[in-house]
Amino acid sequence: MERRTIGAAALDVGAVGLGCMPMNWAYSCSQQRGDRSLRTVHSALDAGVSLLDTADMYGPFTNELLVGRALKERRAEAFVSTKCGLLVGDQHVVANGRPGYVRRACDASLRRLQTDVIDLYQLHRADPEVPVEETWGAMADLVSAGKVRALGFCAVGARAARRGTAADVFEGTIRQLERIQQVFPVSAVEAELSVWSPEALARLLPWCEARGVGFLAAMPLGNGFLTGTLTPGGGFEPDDPRARHPRFTAEMMASNQPLVAGLRRVAARHGEDVTPAQVALAWALAQGPHVVPIPGAKREHWVVENARAAELALTAGDLAEIAGLPGPRGSWD
Repeated sequence: MERRTIGAAALDVGAVGLGCMPMNWAYSCSQQRGDRSLRTVHSALDAGVSLLDTADMYGPFTNELLVGRALKERRAEAFVSTKCGLLVGDQHVVANGRPGYVRRACDASLRRLQTDVIDLYQLHRADPEVPVEETWGAMADLVSAGKVRALGFCAVGARAARRGTAADVFEGTIRQLERIQQVFPVSAVEAELSVWSPEALARLLPWCEARGVGFLAAMPLGNGFLTGTLTPGGGFEPDDPRARHPRFTAEMMASNQPLVAGLRRVAARHGEDVTPAQVALAWALAQGPHVVPIPGAKREHWVVENARAAELALTAGDLAEIAGLPGPRGSWD
């Protein structure tokens, strides 16, 4: 697989990563199987996927434990990204950016991941009650201590600021990035980026490119919608966040089918085996050499298919056609 170097720390990763969260948290819980998920991680590594993205809040904790089982056997093949800064409670999530907590969270993640160093340690959310410089400083101390190789920052999702224009969706994130860059270099920023959520293209992606900061494209398959495998009105399990997502009502899924149809047309030009999902991932890769999409997956088949997207070279005509597709619809709350 093509390799990409991201960030000031020159992080070397495969062109497509793996978001491990769906394997045992949030999405389609009845389909989650520990042994199958472990095989999926191994299949990803076999296919050349090196970046494994997780977080202590996923589960909570069980996702890191799962990744740790795979790392126990194949640590040298993996690039491990995990996150701190969010605590999961009963029906709520709260931020915690206190330096003491950050240090304890890192040690706990190291134990669960069965490794002595985390390649990329990301701040999941800034704590509004703690200056972000203090949190980032504590994370920088972990680099000095040899427990972490590089630091990343997760942007607040576009949905949280959907009422604004595309140009100002990530303004708050950029202001925070400017502040923490004065404390310690940011190696990567993780934010939503896909054909149906392209807001990061306006300001955040150029900010990263201008500073040599890597960009981890979260949800590059639109929470599964851009794969073309979801049926409008098919429903979701009660605990699946898509059951409450404004773009996953039967009406909105039906109205957004032209997006999937456009990806299918592009895929068909590249061969019978090329899928809409691979086109969506290739689109993300085409946004810059510092972009690494991290699609979530639970099954071996999907991670292998996703990895092959790195071999798909979209033409200028393909990209122009995708750019001309109708914008996604959705009633955002």
